[in-house]
Parts: sequence; structure tokens; C-alpha cells
Amino acid sequence: MRNQKTDQEIAREEKLKKLMELGINPYPKKFDKTHSVSEIVKEFSNLSHEELEKKEIKVSVPGRIISIRRMGRATFFHIYDGLSKIQGYIKEDIVGKENYKIFDLFDIGDFIGIKGRLFRTKTNELTVLVENFTFLVKSFHPLPEKWHGLQDVEIRYRQRYLDLIVNPEVRKIFDLRSKLIKEIRKFLDGMGYVEVETPMMQPIPGGALARPFETYHNALGINLYLRIAPELYLKRLVVGGYEKVYEINRNFRNEGISSQHNPEFTMLEFYQAYSDYNDLMNLTEEMLSYLAKTLLNTLEVKFKEHTISFKPPFKRIKFKDAIVYHSGLTPSKFDNREEVIKIAKNFETGKEVISYGKALDIIFDKLVKPKLIQPTFVINHPKEISPLSKACPDNPEEVERFELIIGGMEIANAFSELNDPKEQRERFEMQLAEREAGVEEAHLIDEDFLTALEYGMPPTAGEGIGIDRLVMIFANKPSIREVILFPLLRPKTD
Repeated sequence: MRNQKTDQEIAREEKLKKLMELGINPYPKKFDKTHSVSEIVKEFSNLSHEELEKKEIKVSVPGRIISIRRMGRATFFHIYDGLSKIQGYIKEDIVGKENYKIFDLFDIGDFIGIKGRLFRTKTNELTVLVENFTFLVKSFHPLPEKWHGLQDVEIRYRQRYLDLIVNPEVRKIFDLRSKLIKEIRKFLDGMGYVEVETPMMQPIPGGALARPFETYHNALGINLYLRIAPELYLKRLVVGGYEKVYEINRNFRNEGISSQHNPEFTMLEFYQAYSDYNDLMNLTEEMLSYLAKTLLNTLEVKFKEHTISFKPPFKRIKFKDAIVYHSGLTPSKFDNREEVIKIAKNFETGKEVISYGKALDIIFDKLVKPKLIQPTFVINHPKEISPLSKACPDNPEEVERFELIIGGMEIANAFSELNDPKEQRERFEMQLAEREAGVEEAHLIDEDFLTALEYGMPPTAGEGIGIDRLVMIFANKPSIREVILFPLLRPKTD
């Protein structure tokens, strides 16, 4: 149920009625512009008063009104295009008495198109001397009292459009995100990778240990799952002959929400044939240092109270050593399955079934990961929690896998991919046994993927990088909701 209208909202509706009575189209279909506000600021802000007078630069520019200062028969106002603002100056003796009265029906928040000449005021502010103007649309709700000061986090996330209007720095976050994705594409394309698309709806969810969202296809009469990862489809493409493929994709996991987790999120996932996880560690160092230098012009990035260095090489430490060193879990306790599960249950209350591998993963998440601030490759995880990874030649209980931790968060996860179809089936069957024992995140058996492996997949390394978390670090934002335009929120109940 909608809240009762405020006096301001009623007044704005009345103003629109008056505009319509004057024959003004309340929703014109277009406005012919010569410049955006930002283009005017960029192109002409360095010109002096004398240069502007000499050049007589005419502009036609639209924008949202963000301030109005009425002074009798003259009015100063500012319009904004989401990036920059510029002042407009409207005088009764230039636009005419009737038109000046029409401008009285405009409010802060309305869109207007103005045409006129650029000049500088006595305070030296770049300004458009308005010769005529066009009403573009009415805002029926007032902007926050201080247009640049919306601080309520709930409103900012729930009404991102309002956040973008009143908080200019928010736009910079999402512009940075867009540039980061663009530069990732540029980097991988330059290395010979091919960008592809794989299904978002899958008959069998795979490629990660996670709980999926389930849906139903009416025409086919089958259950489908929103993908938790594109991995198994990308590896099918390697079987088919693509040596280097990548996808920037949306993944969906039916799990908890936190400052680092959103149920749908963006991943970069890429695969390179004839390579192993060591090759991808080197490539990841090169790519992240390239992104930092290109986007921020530095390898030293501020994140929370830390300064993170993206200068290669990154530190490397084995999974077991990281747990022993950072959690206080002694080597003897590490190998004691019952003790490890008991410790993990202290962190995961309510979970009756926790496997040994899952318990180690929980301990790593809770006690180790938060302490790894500088870029660190944690390598050689237990085989039990890495069903798609190739075993280490010197220790068959460990796999050639790494997680890249930065700022206490997992940023990347990569393997030397298991390409033995017989062993892959055995791993899937172990996962299925765990699932039947109550571990909901365990893998199902994907028969078509196994068939693909039987046709032969060359030695391959694959990696996933969390785009949202990488943006968090580059933009110095502690919450994933700050870097996702429309984060999932619980519906309002009022």
C-alpha cells in the first residue's frame, strides 16, 4: 500500500497540470542536444570570460535540475547529468514574461533542456545564459533535502536510482567496475582468448560446491538449475578444440548473504589448454597488476585500513601450512578427522553433517582467510574438497589448486583440471555419497560431462575470479552491496 502523498508531492502534481493547461507536452519524445553537461565542462571550463565572449559559444544541453535560486526577474539554477553540473541563468527580459512564469512551475528534480550562450558570472562560474528552454519531465518526489547527502544505506541500496542522483561518488564506483570488466576483456583478448557464452539454466548444476536455485521448464516438463558456475561447459569447449576460452558470467548460489556474498554475482572464468595451475598463478599476477596500474595508476591500493601491493610476485603458501600457521591447529590435530570436524562445528552451528574436507574449509574460512591481507596464493588443497582438480604428483591426497586471497577475501580459485574420465567419475561418486549423507553442496554426477572427457581433454588449467570482490578492493568498499547496482534485499513488509 502506498504512503499518503506529502504536500510537496501534491504541489508537484498541480504544477504538472498547470503546464499541461498551458499546452506543454508533459512527456516530449526527444530533445536535440549539442552537448552533455559533462562535455561542456570538459571542453569549455578552461576558457576565460573574454574568450567566451569572443567565441559566442551556443549550446543545447539537457539535465536534471538540482538547485534553484530565484531572484525576482532572474533565476540561477544548476543542472546535472550524473557526472557533472553546470549553472543556468534565466532572465525574464530574455525569455519573455510568460516563459519566465512557466519556469516557476519547475522543481528541483525535474529534467529540463536549455539553449543559450556560455559566459562566466561575476564569481567566474561557467554558466549558460538561457535563451529558451524545454520541459522534459516532472519529478513527482522531492530529492533529499541536501541533494548530495543521502546516507541511509537501506534507501541507497533499495532505490539505487536515487543513490545515483544524489551521491555523485557512487557513479564513480560503477564506472570503475565497467572499466575493469572492459580491461579484463582487453587483456584476455590480447592473449588469444575467445569470449563465449554458456547456459545459465542447466539440467545438472556443477563446477562448484554450492547449493543451487531450482526452477521448472513448463514446455519440456523438466527441473532446471540456475548455474553455480560455467566450468563444466567451458571445459566441454576445450574438448571441442578451443585452447583459450573465457566467460564473464552471472552465477547464482542459494546460500547466505553477507558483506562478501550476494546470491547472484559476477565471475570471470577462463580456461587454457596445455597449462597447469602454475601458469595461471603467473597470468593472474600479470593481469591484476595490469588492472591496478591501468585503472588506478598505481600498484599500491588502499583497502580499509590496509595498503595492498599488486606488485608481483605474490606470496605462495600451502593450504595445510596456512591452517597450521594461522589457526593454531597443530599438524597432529590437522590429521585427526574427528577433532577437525568438532572444531568446525563450533563455527557452523545447525549443520549436522560436515565432512572432514568441509570442516577444513570452514576452519580456513573462519581462522585463516581474514588474516591474509596481501595477495596470497594458497595452494595444494585436500582432494576431498576439490573434486575437479588434478592430484599433486608428490602427494595424491592434495590437488593442484590455488585460491588467491586478498584483503581477507577469496578473489580467485583455480585448478590444474582433472581430465581422467575414470578418476573424475570416482570423484563424482564420492561427492554423491556425501550428498546422500546430507551434504547439500556436494556435486551431482554429470554423465554428459564425463562423456566429453572420454573424447579427450588436453592438459588444462582453469580459473574463476570474483569480479564483485575485485571491485570492492579497487574501489575501497567493505561491502559487496556497494559494488552491485541492485543487490538482493528482503522485500519491504510495510
